[in-house]
Amino acid sequence: MNETTRKSSGSTAKGKVIITCAVTGAIHTPTMSPYLPITPDQIASEAIAAAEAGAAILHLHARDPETGKPDQTPEAFARFLPRIKQGTNAAINITSGGSPYMKVEERVKPAAKFKPEVASLNMGSINFGLYHLAEKYETFKFDWERPHLEATRDLVFRNSFKDIEYILATCYDNGTRFEFECYDIAHLYNLAHFAERGLVKPPFFVQSVFGLLGGIGAHPEDVAHMKRTADRLFGDAFRWSVLGAGASQLRIAAQAAALGGNIRVGLEDSLWAGKGKLAKSNAEQVQLARKIIEGLGLEVATPDEARAILELKGGDKVAF
Repeated sequence: MNETTRKSSGSTAKGKVIITCAVTGAIHTPTMSPYLPITPDQIASEAIAAAEAGAAILHLHARDPETGKPDQTPEAFARFLPRIKQGTNAAINITSGGSPYMKVEERVKPAAKFKPEVASLNMGSINFGLYHLAEKYETFKFDWERPHLEATRDLVFRNSFKDIEYILATCYDNGTRFEFECYDIAHLYNLAHFAERGLVKPPFFVQSVFGLLGGIGAHPEDVAHMKRTADRLFGDAFRWSVLGAGASQLRIAAQAAALGGNIRVGLEDSLWAGKGKLAKSNAEQVQLARKIIEGLGLEVATPDEARAILELKGGDKVAF
C-alpha cells in the first residue's frame, strides 16, 4: 500500500457504530467477579443477552465449566456455539488468542474447525502482565488462579511473524475475516507488513487494545496516537475499534466513538460498570456503550450492518 495515496479514514460508515462484546475471555478469574460467565449455559445466555442489548459481534472464549480455567479445545466451544447462533443474528468471533500460555497450534483449532465469520488475530508479541491483579485478593476460589496470575511476571505472549502466518494460512481459505488485535503501535506496522505482502485484505478490522500491562497505555494521547498511525498506514482501508482494559473501558470507548471509531466492551476486558461497581452482566456494559453512542448522535450498527461494513461472509457460511 502506498501511504501517499491513502485517504485518512477508519471511521464507521454513515454514523453506524459497531459494538463488539467480549463475553468471558481468559484474563479474569472466577474469584474476581461472581458475574463472570464460566459454564456453557452462562456463556450462551450472556452472549445472547449482549446481542439483544445491541452487540453486533460476539467475541468468544471457552472455559472449563468446573473450574473456570481457559479451555481452547473445539469441544469446549461446541457446547455453546450452536446455541448462540440459534439465539441471535449477531456475528460470532472466535478467539485465536486463547490464553497467553497456549501455543498457536492449540489457539487456532476452534476457528479452524468452526470457520466463523470473524476470528481474533494478535498482531505481535508482548509482555502480558496480570500478576499485579493477584495482590488484590487474599484468597482465591480455585487453586489455579493465583499461580496463573503470578506466573505472568515472566510471560511473553508470543505472536511471532511465523505464528501470524500460521493463523492466516489456517483460516483465510474458510472465508473468515479477522479482528486484528493491536496492543501497541508496532502491531499496526506488523499489520501493514502483512498487507504489503498481500496476505491480508481490506477492510481491516483493527481492534486497538489499551491499558494492559505490557502494551500501550490508556492515556487519551495513546488513543489519539494509535488512531493517527492507523490513519496514516491504512487510510480508508480499515475500520477502527477500541477496547479499554479495566476502569478505562468506557472512557476510551467514548473517545473512540467521538473520533469515528467502533467499541468493544465485555467482561473479558473489564469487570466494571462504573467506579467501584461490578457489572452484573455483559449486557449491562453493552447498554452503557449504547448510551455513549446515541448520546453523540450516532447509531448502533445492527449485525447485518456490521457484516456490510466489515464485508463478512454471513452467518449461513459457518461450520456450526
